[in-house]
Amino acid sequence: MSTSPKQPVAEKENLHPRNVHRMGYDFKQLIKSTPELRPFVKPNQHDIESINFSDPEAVKILNKSLLKQYYNISDWDIPEGYLCPPIPGRADYIHYVADLLGEADNGNIPTGKNIKILDIGTGANCIYPIIGSTAYQWDFVGTDIDPIAIRSAMDIIAANKHLKSHIILRQQTNKHNIFKGIVLNGEGFDATICNPPFHSSALEAQLATVNKWTKLKTNTQPNNQNFGGQKKELWYPGGEAAFIKLTIEQSALVAQQCLWFTTLVSKKDTLPGIYKTLKKVAAIDVRTIDMSQGQKKSRIVAWTFFDEAGRAEWVDKWWHKK
Repeated sequence: MSTSPKQPVAEKENLHPRNVHRMGYDFKQLIKSTPELRPFVKPNQHDIESINFSDPEAVKILNKSLLKQYYNISDWDIPEGYLCPPIPGRADYIHYVADLLGEADNGNIPTGKNIKILDIGTGANCIYPIIGSTAYQWDFVGTDIDPIAIRSAMDIIAANKHLKSHIILRQQTNKHNIFKGIVLNGEGFDATICNPPFHSSALEAQLATVNKWTKLKTNTQPNNQNFGGQKKELWYPGGEAAFIKLTIEQSALVAQQCLWFTTLVSKKDTLPGIYKTLKKVAAIDVRTIDMSQGQKKSRIVAWTFFDEAGRAEWVDKWWHKK
């Protein structure tokens, strides 16, 4: 079987300029480093070699190969049924957060262990800390309410020694809290990131899965969620709107311990409610950053309780320390 595309893969101009996945998947190179990917790579309807993205096993093997090729992750796995994220889109989030932080230091993108990021709902895959610690050498605190997810993330860190000095995990034991019990006294975070549960119920999550499979043009009915995902990862009472509202309200409790709070927002209709809540908590600056990966559109909403002078003081206090 040939492992090279029948025609060149076009640059994905909708991805961030620093995203290493911008040039598409080099399956020849990926198979070279991860031979178990080979059986899953076949010509698609455009006669370009790809994988069947409706096959969870294929997606998982692709992720393993991408993490090995670009992020020096030799051993990565997740429990069956847990979310297997699209890595290019996750990388975009990290790069846009880097741009946001750089604004506070005259456009200089901050790197190194002085930068500390809180990943809310790090999941079994630990993907954001992996990307951020590799691309920028940032330190991460990953939090999750699911003990199985925490254990899986711990296993990934243990299996890849270079992650140990950059990532620590904290389990949230109270489903009503986002930051309480996680953000410690005297601790400062340069940004929080979050991929909130999209859906308001298990039924809504299942309908979205069926719709996604239809778009992928597969006749096979899914036995589980497309690309995986447990209840806590996919749905929350009230959906992403309720989860983000709670996050915003509780961010005010640790307003002086974080430079920027951020969250992914999947649904455009969620935005008016977000802006209303941000006004209520008196956020000083609010940003909406559009992102896209293929046909999927999403955005990051970021907010801070620091004015420009306060952000400059933060940089001097936390970034320039020895």
